[in-house]
Amino acid sequence: MFTIIFWILAVWFIVNVIGMWFAINNKDLQRSLGFINVAAVIIGFLAYSILAKVASLEALFSAINYLNIIVAIVQLYFGFRTGHTHNHSVGHA
Repeated sequence: MFTIIFWILAVWFIVNVIGMWFAINNKDLQRSLGFINVAAVIIGFLAYSILAKVASLEALFSAINYLNIIVAIVQLYFGFRTGHTHNHSVGHA
């Protein structure tokens, strides 16, 4: 079970980072991915602490969990930031 959850979280991490990178200005998507990522982090740490660990994946599992925390923070920042719109149009009278 530890291995299955590891691979699910690993694939989610890759899909999540790609989705975040290509839609950086889509606030709704960033918020959604951020909240899903928070759930993934909680599930990851529960699995890490409860399930029997596989020695070869233990360090990677922990690293993915901590990287997911960083990604979730960035996503929620981009999802909830305000006042960062750039309007380059110049009005002339």
